[in-house]
Amino acid sequence: MSIRHPFPQEELARRVARACAALSVNELDGILISVPESIYWLTGLDHWGFFAAHVLVVNRNGEMALVCRSMEQITVDNQVRNAAFYGHKDHEELSDYVLKAVADLGLKGGRVGIEKRSLFLTPRHAERIQEADADWIDASGIIDDLRQVKSPLEMEYTRKAARAVDLGTLAAIEAVRDGASDYEIAAAYHHKMILEGSEYPGFGPFIRPTTRLGEEHTTWRGDTFANGDAVFLETCAAYRKYQAPMGRLVYVGSAPAGAEKSAELAIEGMQAICAALKPGGKAGDAYAAWREVAASAGLHDYERHHCGYMVGIGFPPSWTGGSMVTSLFPGSDRVLETGMVFHAHSWFTNTRVVDYFISNTVLLTEFGAEILTNQTPETLMIR
Repeated sequence: MSIRHPFPQEELARRVARACAALSVNELDGILISVPESIYWLTGLDHWGFFAAHVLVVNRNGEMALVCRSMEQITVDNQVRNAAFYGHKDHEELSDYVLKAVADLGLKGGRVGIEKRSLFLTPRHAERIQEADADWIDASGIIDDLRQVKSPLEMEYTRKAARAVDLGTLAAIEAVRDGASDYEIAAAYHHKMILEGSEYPGFGPFIRPTTRLGEEHTTWRGDTFANGDAVFLETCAAYRKYQAPMGRLVYVGSAPAGAEKSAELAIEGMQAICAALKPGGKAGDAYAAWREVAASAGLHDYERHHCGYMVGIGFPPSWTGGSMVTSLFPGSDRVLETGMVFHAHSWFTNTRVVDYFISNTVLLTEFGAEILTNQTPETLMIR
């Protein structure tokens, strides 16, 4: 594949056909897609212009029109081969051009889906679009679900991202020492993961001391580490926009008593999650298996919102791949399928045991779960 075109025409055609079949199943004449990951999946458009709303109009015949700022035409002409371009000037309304595309694709007055969960379709755009003549249906998640099962090419891209994040994380760990700043660790990580072929990830990496462990989504800001501190690393690399996150906790100089036991617990939890990830199984089974490991260590009241989530294509501001997190949460009935990819977490923090966590990119194959981020040790690391 060329850099300009990440997907062959045949793969894009198969995806469009799947989207059309989903429209038929949902009794829709067409759909307006505004989630960047889904637009990329159907067209191959890869740029940072998604900060401004893009709308891909698709009818049941597979005809497509891409509506965005007119200044993006050169990029679209270079990258997109299967959708007509409708460009609006910045003083014009996106919605007017969306509705022109809707009419041109024969959808006026039809039953048309719109993604109400999209971060990028602002209320102003959505309200103006829905004032037009059509039976508007909330179609959030229809295309997102199609993206969850990866093709062989997508699996190859994910493996390349996993190699880059693994080697980048090893470089970050090498930079950990008494007196090191989180700037140095972040620089070591980025230098190595980029040279290993990674593009910018959806967000992160997250690098912070355990004093900020519970903040979830904060990262380096000038902290300096000293002996006895812990360095939290939750990293990610991307290849052709396919995300591969992972995480490790590293102690500086020495670790508190009980840390090795916590590391063993986290590893046991990861093994339980992976054993429960089976084609035909339920997403909630993975959480239940991890939760049983926690209970076996006496953490009967310890709960988390999930023990992982699906990943794939990701654009900023997230590596989760869309406007929602599709997770391994308690009781989830989502059926697992070969080709799904997860960021699996075995996370024991702010509990009665010493802090430790690991996370990995995991691919579900016909034989079960395969950990792709397998170069960086899961065992207790002291630098």
